[in-house]
Amino acid sequence: MEKHCVGIDVSKDYLDCCFGSSDSFQNQKFTKSKKFGNDKAGFKELLKWVNAQKVSEEMLFVMEATGVYYEHLAYYLSEHDCKLSVLLPNMVKHYSKSLNVKTKTDRKDSEVLSRLGLERKLTSWNMPTKIMRNLKFLSREYREVKDKINQVKNQLHARHHSYSCPVSTEKRLKKQLALLETQVVEIEAELRMLVMSDSEFYEKVQKICSIPGVSFITVICIIAETNGFALISNTRQLASYAGLDVQHNQSGNKQGKSRISKKGNSFIRYALYMPALCATRFNPVMKDFYNNMNDRKPAKKIAITAVARKLLILIYILWKNADEFDPAYEENKKVDRVAPAYTG
Repeated sequence: MEKHCVGIDVSKDYLDCCFGSSDSFQNQKFTKSKKFGNDKAGFKELLKWVNAQKVSEEMLFVMEATGVYYEHLAYYLSEHDCKLSVLLPNMVKHYSKSLNVKTKTDRKDSEVLSRLGLERKLTSWNMPTKIMRNLKFLSREYREVKDKINQVKNQLHARHHSYSCPVSTEKRLKKQLALLETQVVEIEAELRMLVMSDSEFYEKVQKICSIPGVSFITVICIIAETNGFALISNTRQLASYAGLDVQHNQSGNKQGKSRISKKGNSFIRYALYMPALCATRFNPVMKDFYNNMNDRKPAKKIAITAVARKLLILIYILWKNADEFDPAYEENKKVDRVAPAYTG
């Protein structure tokens, strides 16, 4: 069975594309890389070039998630019913190293992507819905404005305690702060209106908000960044996507420190930090877990990170099952295990 793949190296202005094919004996052939513009005219030329290859089997397009520059092409291909896979740059980097590729050019990168698509079984990219796209934009904007508020507050504090600071400087900073605080309220209101526009979506979000310490904004950020967990099939994959997977450092007699990879979505990790802190105080289940972790490894940062990971997995399970948080879930499971079978 033949397999065909187009590897696309995406930059701000151009697309470097390489067409590859492999036969039933896994013999591979690659064309010379061809350059197209990263705009609608370039996308049309790309599809014309692909159709000129006269391939009867389904074609796979493979690209990296390079910032936001890949998005227009990804949506265009998806709207034209093309099979597409969007990969994290870290995965492509490690694959390239395994091939011992020493040259780093756009043309070579497109060939590597094409080769990867031929050799591996990749997950298809699903186009996010309009509500998911808007939630992602708004939740990221919310975080950016909150960061600016903290920055202006720090500046205001420094000016206030400085010697002979002009009154006009403090006045302008206070105006900036008032504007940013108004914008935060507006963004949160827009997020809530957007979520409430879909009753089923709103109900699932409300159920997750029943977890003590988890706010509406936290839930929205996680749902938006994972596209409603569309491509997540298990908890290990989710932890890896968020960069909360544990990396062990052990070789022979050497026992290095274990740490989280941080090679994942930083927005999710940021969104979970404060809820994890709150959960260690107000969520009985998480509080017990946190205390047990501290007893075994007396390092608060490790325990808080473990709580953040546990919260993320809990949100994923509740979202998939459309359930509310049950603080007595573990106890109920134990009762079910020891309860005698009903004999009638």
